[in-house]
Amino acid sequence: MISHPSRHCTVELQALPSRIGQVRRIVSAQLRYWHMDALIDRAALGVTELLSNVHRHARPDKSCTVELELAPDRLTVSVRDNDPRLPVPADAMDPPDAGPLATCGRGLAMVAAVSESWGARPDGENGKVVWFTLPAPTVVRPHPASAPRRRTEPRPTARATPVRSAVPLAAVAQGAAVTPVGIAAPAPAVAHASGLSGT
Repeated sequence: MISHPSRHCTVELQALPSRIGQVRRIVSAQLRYWHMDALIDRAALGVTELLSNVHRHARPDKSCTVELELAPDRLTVSVRDNDPRLPVPADAMDPPDAGPLATCGRGLAMVAAVSESWGARPDGENGKVVWFTLPAPTVVRPHPASAPRRRTEPRPTARATPVRSAVPLAAVAQGAAVTPVGIAAPAPAVAHASGLSGT
């Protein structure tokens, strides 16, 4: 189940390797939505470590809840599971070949290295919460009054195209016939007189 109130996100899951990558993508997408892109790498790495610890150590089951909470000055990421035993950093138990995006835990030392602070607390009689915080960067947004305004250019208006006459206006004034440009004038009629001889 995933819920997305304005500054709070909760994901319930089984901490299995196949789901850890999916939760990492959900965390990344949520932080982009909150315009906290600068926190994505550290938050995704920290939540991977906490979920890996649940996968490796939690008893009796691997069900857990991941919560993101964004305050004005910090992001808090927490993982709640059903094992009441509080975690103990044990870097010597970490696999030496674990890569930066590996889904097997490398210990809480990695969480401490990427976070501002971290901790663990009991949650009721049968569970615990392990959490870490990251400082939230200040997001600078342009003030609406200072946003550049888009200039709208005036639309060109249709203009009447002047008609050029092939006949001088003076000739028109004197009653000359005018033929529009592009239309051929009819050929003059030729009169043939019958019965007239050329002699």
